[in-house]
Amino acid sequence: MRIWCFCCFGEEEDSNQKREFDKREKLEISGMSEGILGNVIEGGRGGGGADDAMENNDEGFGTVFAQAWWEEDEEEGLLELGLGLESEVGDVKRDGNNGMENEGLGNVGGKGSGGDGDVKIGSSRCFDQLESGSYEGMSEVNLRLGLSDEPSSSSSALLGAALDRDNCDRDLHNKRPKVESFSLDWGTTHFENESYYLPPMYKDTGLDNQPNCSGSRTDEGNDSNTSKVEDLEVRMDLTDDLLHMVFSFLDHIDLCRASRVCRQWRAASSHEDFWRYLNFECKRITPTQFEDMCQRYPNATAINIYGTPSIHLLVMKAVSSLRNLEVLTLGKGQIGETFFQSLPDCHMLKSLTINDATLGNGIQEIPIYHDRLRDLQLVKCRVLRVSIRCPQLESLSLKRSSMPHVVLNCPLLRNLDIAACHKLSDAAIRSAATSCPLLESLDMSNCSCVSDETLREIALTCGHLHILDASYCPNISLESVRLPMLTVLKLHSCEGITSASMAAISYSYMLEVLELDNCSLLTSVSLDLPRLKNIRLVHCRKFIDLNLRSSTLSSITVSNCPSLQRINITSNILKKLVLQKQESLTTLTLQCQSLQEVDLTECESLTNSICEVFSDGGGCPVLKSLVLDNCESLTTVGLCSSSLVSLSLAGCRAITSLELRCPYLEQVSLDGCDHLERASFSPVGLRSLNLGICPKLNVLDVEAPKMTLLELKGCGVLSEASINCPLLTSLDASFCSQLKDDCLSATTASCPLIESLVLMSCPSVGSDGLLSLRWLPNLTYLDLSYTFLVNLQPVFESCSHLKVLKLQACKYLTDTSLEPLYKEGALPALCELDLSYGTLCQSAIEELLACCTHLTHVSLNGCANMHDLDWGFGGNEILEMPCSHVLPDANEQPHRLLQYLNCVGCPSIKKVVIPPTAQCFYLSSLNLSLSANLKEVDVACCNLCFLNLSNCCSLETLKLDCPRLTSLFLQSCNIDEEAVEVAISNCSMLETLDVRFCPKICPESMGQLRGACPSLKRIFSSLVPS
Repeated sequence: MRIWCFCCFGEEEDSNQKREFDKREKLEISGMSEGILGNVIEGGRGGGGADDAMENNDEGFGTVFAQAWWEEDEEEGLLELGLGLESEVGDVKRDGNNGMENEGLGNVGGKGSGGDGDVKIGSSRCFDQLESGSYEGMSEVNLRLGLSDEPSSSSSALLGAALDRDNCDRDLHNKRPKVESFSLDWGTTHFENESYYLPPMYKDTGLDNQPNCSGSRTDEGNDSNTSKVEDLEVRMDLTDDLLHMVFSFLDHIDLCRASRVCRQWRAASSHEDFWRYLNFECKRITPTQFEDMCQRYPNATAINIYGTPSIHLLVMKAVSSLRNLEVLTLGKGQIGETFFQSLPDCHMLKSLTINDATLGNGIQEIPIYHDRLRDLQLVKCRVLRVSIRCPQLESLSLKRSSMPHVVLNCPLLRNLDIAACHKLSDAAIRSAATSCPLLESLDMSNCSCVSDETLREIALTCGHLHILDASYCPNISLESVRLPMLTVLKLHSCEGITSASMAAISYSYMLEVLELDNCSLLTSVSLDLPRLKNIRLVHCRKFIDLNLRSSTLSSITVSNCPSLQRINITSNILKKLVLQKQESLTTLTLQCQSLQEVDLTECESLTNSICEVFSDGGGCPVLKSLVLDNCESLTTVGLCSSSLVSLSLAGCRAITSLELRCPYLEQVSLDGCDHLERASFSPVGLRSLNLGICPKLNVLDVEAPKMTLLELKGCGVLSEASINCPLLTSLDASFCSQLKDDCLSATTASCPLIESLVLMSCPSVGSDGLLSLRWLPNLTYLDLSYTFLVNLQPVFESCSHLKVLKLQACKYLTDTSLEPLYKEGALPALCELDLSYGTLCQSAIEELLACCTHLTHVSLNGCANMHDLDWGFGGNEILEMPCSHVLPDANEQPHRLLQYLNCVGCPSIKKVVIPPTAQCFYLSSLNLSLSANLKEVDVACCNLCFLNLSNCCSLETLKLDCPRLTSLFLQSCNIDEEAVEVAISNCSMLETLDVRFCPKICPESMGQLRGACPSLKRIFSSLVPS
């Protein structure tokens, strides 16, 4: 094997020198190539050579694991690694033809490998298969040193000489980065295996234009017989220390998978640092396997065998084998007394957890003696009697265990949990707790036999007790118990707790957390505790009065106390108060300097006096959010707050008067305030206000410097309105039937920036009010629909910048009312005009459409006096222009800018003709639906995209010359299929055709329609062939 430096390897060399160089190299290594490849093919066909080579190879690439018990469950990978570390790497098997097969990378050899032909290892085709992932059944071959450490007889001499000459270390690939090149030619038995080291100067450059050994460059155009570098594999091997650091983040399953990569990874993943904790929870492991793991990792410090079979045998193996064991977890089974007798021999044990197990084999007392044990948990264990003597024990849990007697000798015990130990008597609990003078935390919840006498003894003996959970203890009342050092007290569902118990609790001046849920006899709580932070009162049915005073109170939870009437809270740091669904609450007094959020939803008994609590000077100086939803007893709400930002009064149906003086108020909700009559928002910081849900509003006063949107839609009785909003841009006063001219004039004077004004159905607005619109220079949108206007001259004079004018159903407008539009050039910026359901005659409409060419949107829906829409003949004939399917030149301004024309439901219209001479170059949408008498439609518009003729039941003639039409609707039209076929034949971009409920179009004609217009994608038809 030759070692080449990349400084001497390049391209672009003279072809003659290249051929001589390649020929010399092939002659040198032809013998070695034959020997190595001979062994490969021999082993592949004979079935023995490759197996022997892999069995004797110390530098393999995988690990053969014990399969007898591992194959059933991959999650037991930690056992796989532990039991199979001494095996070879890779799972080598024989297939049906005695060929060599490996799980890793593929088949090597000829017919015995299960393939149809030979695979060239090192060829580009082979490595392409590896990169694409299709390498099932192929074997990985180490071409660097051959298939085994012992080369064949024909190549051993040459290999030895090459290794001696180059001083190659067999582990050289683990020392520094290397680029390898492989090339095999099975036809001529030539083999090249050359390793090139990449110098730093070419580290970041490619293989192009790098000099070779002779200083020349290789020719790019080599002939077919010249071997070349086909595949490059760049390896960057990690050091053991770096691997150790990386593997420290893996769990046991991932470590097992990593061990299959190579021998180095296998050794790194089996380091004892990763196997200090052996977790066999709920694993099917036999005692023999467990013993092997204990012998393999004798320095393990933690083990979990919960739920394993033969639990007693396994734990005895662990105690006898693992002398450094510190944490032991077991359970689900029967544990004999021999374990507890041998427990003192496990000197390093610090934590023992036994869960859901039966202790002992018939004896009445289980002794647990250990000098160093600090944490002991016997959860849900079945035993007659337990005696615990552990001088260093600090935490003990007997939760849910079935034992009538327990003896403790643990002078340093600090945490004791005997929750749900129903068989423990009151005397047994007293004896156990009082034997631990340093006790700090005691959980005796669900111990129904605990009495006040026991608590008194505990209070006298355990002077350091900080945490007490006596929930579900019905016999305690705490009336004569003094626990001054208590910080956490939980008394859930304690039926003996009453108002008299609060006197005893008040002696716990260190108390921080108090929970009194479901105390059914508790009627009042009055506490003055300087350190109280959290209190809970949930489902206290008879609870009436709450009086709390604490400078550190930060959380109050009061819920479902139907009898609660009075609350008095004093706190310096309370920020949020939630008192939802307190139906009887009538009085609330707060002195909370930091309170920011209050939620009193569905407190139905709250009166108007609650507003004083949340106003300035009421005890909540920094209140920002107030929710009074569904407080149905509120009738008059008056708030004066310099901090309030959000207010919600949704569902307060009884409110008739509202007065808000909150300069920073930004959000207010009045949904459901149906009876509101007077409202004053002066001043407020609102940006938008919707009073359209207050139909009885009569008087309104708004002073909002930041408001931009005001909606008064539906305030039908609003007669007095003072609106002072200098930044207001949109005002909707629809259906304000009592709004008069003076109110409109005052509003326009104080709100000069209004851009959109809606006065729909405001019949009291007249000419004087419209003249005040001259104070609105930015007005662009005006809606005067459903009014009694006769003269529009004030609008034409005052609104020179108007862009949208809506005059729907203005039945008192005459034919001459719009003459300034098309005769005098009024409203030159007008783009959209809505005259739907008006009384204009045919001639006025024709003149309007003919002269107002600057309009882009015109709506003539329901105009009964319009008979025809003929832009090709008659008095409104326009200069003819040649038909063009494209827009005119940019320098030529078209006569019409019309884009949308709506003539829906015009009963008298019979004919629509829009020829090319009408110059409707921009018309894109035409809606003529519901025109029952329409018979003829002839439209030639080069840019029309949408045409709706639905429910035109008299339609007979349809002519279309609309090359860009995409949607055509003919629903319920009495037109035949021939007319439709001819019409759509000129619509080359038509995609959607709707012919539902067309009686003259049969289902069989759908194919003809598609043939007439190949661009059709969707045809809607409701007919089913018979």
